[in-house]
Amino acid sequence: MLDFGPETFGELNAEGYDFFHDPGTTEISVERIAEVAGSGKILELAIGTGRIALPLLQKGFDVAGIEGSPLMVEKLREKPGGDKIDVVIGDFADVNIDGIYDHVCLVFNTLFNLPSQDAQLRCLANSAKRLKLGGTFLVETFVPDISAFTNHQRVSTRHLDRSSVVIEAVVHDPVLQTFEFQRIQFTENGTRLVPLPMRYAYPPELDLMAKLAGLRLRDRWGGWNKEPFTSDSKMHVSVYEKAAA
Repeated sequence: MLDFGPETFGELNAEGYDFFHDPGTTEISVERIAEVAGSGKILELAIGTGRIALPLLQKGFDVAGIEGSPLMVEKLREKPGGDKIDVVIGDFADVNIDGIYDHVCLVFNTLFNLPSQDAQLRCLANSAKRLKLGGTFLVETFVPDISAFTNHQRVSTRHLDRSSVVIEAVVHDPVLQTFEFQRIQFTENGTRLVPLPMRYAYPPELDLMAKLAGLRLRDRWGGWNKEPFTSDSKMHVSVYEKAAA
């Protein structure tokens, strides 16, 4: 999807994002990020509508963000406290923001929205440049699972009721490590297409990219409740630390 830029996700999803994309883990995610951070300045990459940032602000943290979509930031600004967060509009891989931060976070699989290994590595390297020594980079992603694919494709029903149905079609490229999603929404008002490209990475590759960026793995859990990370884990929360050279 060559025409899918940093602003495209927001153009497709900003309206109704908080309702349709609530993972149900906001409270525990915020608690865990606050625990890891302890204190200091937090930079959230892909800050979106403020699902994570605003509760952190309410806890007393100094929070800033980077977001590719002006429409998502408009939703953030509409919420209480949304005008108190410094947000830079741009590609979060560039981390084009002033200052040094104690902590950086990137949640809800959003690292995989970057379309290539190069972009993901650039994100980690630029984040490391914005971190103080001893600062942390926390990332949450799914663990790729291709067991449900046949001939590198999958179709599933995501929602169905008497007046609507949402079908998700996915094509997998194992060479490029990409998923090309297309959600087709059929309602009484017509049909709507919501595409999403993703470039996945398994934890060992992510660890290597972090190492190249000057970050070392400090903790990894199989979920926000600090479950052990095992071969059966469907996701991971990983905390990297910027160590002295």
